[in-house]
Amino acid sequence: MALALRKQKILSAVIENYIAFGEPIGSKTLQASTDLNCSSATIRNELADLVQEGYLSQPHTSAGRTPTQKGYRYYIDNLMPKVKLPDRMSEYIENVILSGANAPETILSKTAHALSSLSDMAAVATSPPSGNARVHRIRFVSTGRHTSMAVLITSNGMVKSRLFRCDFVLTPELLSMFDKALNEKFSGVMLSQINQVFLQTVAGNMGELTLFIPDVLLAVYEAAKQALLPSVTVCGETNLLFMEDYNLYSARNALKFLSDTNAISSLLSQNSGDTKIFLGEESGRYELSDSSVLTSRYEISGEKAGAVALVGPVRVDYKMLVAQLEFAAACASKLIGEILEQ
Repeated sequence: MALALRKQKILSAVIENYIAFGEPIGSKTLQASTDLNCSSATIRNELADLVQEGYLSQPHTSAGRTPTQKGYRYYIDNLMPKVKLPDRMSEYIENVILSGANAPETILSKTAHALSSLSDMAAVATSPPSGNARVHRIRFVSTGRHTSMAVLITSNGMVKSRLFRCDFVLTPELLSMFDKALNEKFSGVMLSQINQVFLQTVAGNMGELTLFIPDVLLAVYEAAKQALLPSVTVCGETNLLFMEDYNLYSARNALKFLSDTNAISSLLSQNSGDTKIFLGEESGRYELSDSSVLTSRYEISGEKAGAVALVGPVRVDYKMLVAQLEFAAACASKLIGEILEQ
């Protein structure tokens, strides 16, 4: 139900003042911080209506008002302004993520680190869903006379590597032959199709390379299996223990959630758009009943991929955190895309 304009202004002012100061907000504060041009008595009447309608609560009779989950939800969905990230914040996020721009997993880890450091909350980054992922490229990196690294790059931006050893000398010419032959056989193949039967078929069609290839194929197979597993990076969990809006019980429950990779992946995969905010019980997780989860998707090749997220108490500066999340997700998208284009 849409609120009248004056109620919207009062609700927005209550929430923004409460986020800033953490104290119940009274009519005198609202009169001084808004352009309502009405009496304190009129504001009190509107506040009483908002309490009755469930958007605000009043700790006791003479106290000011605080937002309820319903009030926060209305504010986020209808009233929250979109803000531009300050230059110092955008530069910090960009520099931190750039420091890990050698591989998609490192980019995601650095993205979580930047968000956690900037927000003083817990930050999460998840790898893209791997159900439809395919082999994008296989590369070989020499690590010794008899050892080399098979590097598997997937269509969803993941990079997995496995070391293999051979009894014969791995010359640059031989590695170049492996590179050409395996990319011809594996390029575009779904990761889920790379099994023992597939490997046997590939090996049987390698001609003169058949005797040299078993250890190489095994390394690629193990890398593909690893790429199918969901990857979740969590940073800044201990920040939650020092947040004034959390008691020990709430912080412990949030930490319990953050220790469960499957639970994180399941919740963040519910965001099919750009940015989504879960408030308390909206997450469907009892561990997060006193928490908020803000999540934004990054893209790979123009399609929604994995997610970056922030976890903390319900009283947070949503508009600034959304700006941080969306900027970080855009940076991750750009850098992962550049790696895949190489």
